[in-house]
Amino acid sequence: MTEKEKSHAGMLYQPGDPELVADRDVTVQKLYEYNRIHPLDREAKKEAIKGILGKTGKNCVVEQPLFCTYGYNTTVGDNFFLNVNCRLMDSGKITIGNNVFIAPDVCIITEVHSMIVEERIQGLEYTYPVTIGDNVWISTGAHILPGVTIGDNSVIGAGSVVTKDIPANCLAVGNPCRVIRKLNE
Repeated sequence: MTEKEKSHAGMLYQPGDPELVADRDVTVQKLYEYNRIHPLDREAKKEAIKGILGKTGKNCVVEQPLFCTYGYNTTVGDNFFLNVNCRLMDSGKITIGNNVFIAPDVCIITEVHSMIVEERIQGLEYTYPVTIGDNVWISTGAHILPGVTIGDNSVIGAGSVVTKDIPANCLAVGNPCRVIRKLNE
């Protein structure tokens, strides 16, 4: 298996692998160019983001600046809005549904360093996919950690650290993030 295949399989892998380093270098160049497009040139931004993310649905808006590890590991559905200064740490897969709104300064993370010191010193890590359902709103400054699934129609409160799955139709807040009530009842 290649290191990329290992990462997608949730196995211990080496992100310093030359293929992965080259892929990240390509992404860094694309992000450099994207983040320098005039903010009002919406058509140029729309076209450029299609070349960064793995898949974009209709009506995809990504504000600048943006950071992602690879870009191609992130897919987003229709009517997607990602506000300023967001980070998509997508060494693993990030799958985002339709009608999702993500506020400024949100970080979605798929990477986990090894808990074994010798492996960590070697730079080895794991990835665990993040899935965000349809009609989700993630508020300012939230951190979505590796392996988390957020169910359809849920809202994540500002500054939350989401360490575990959040069911559908819930308002969840805090550090660690927890459900405080069901929505639409």
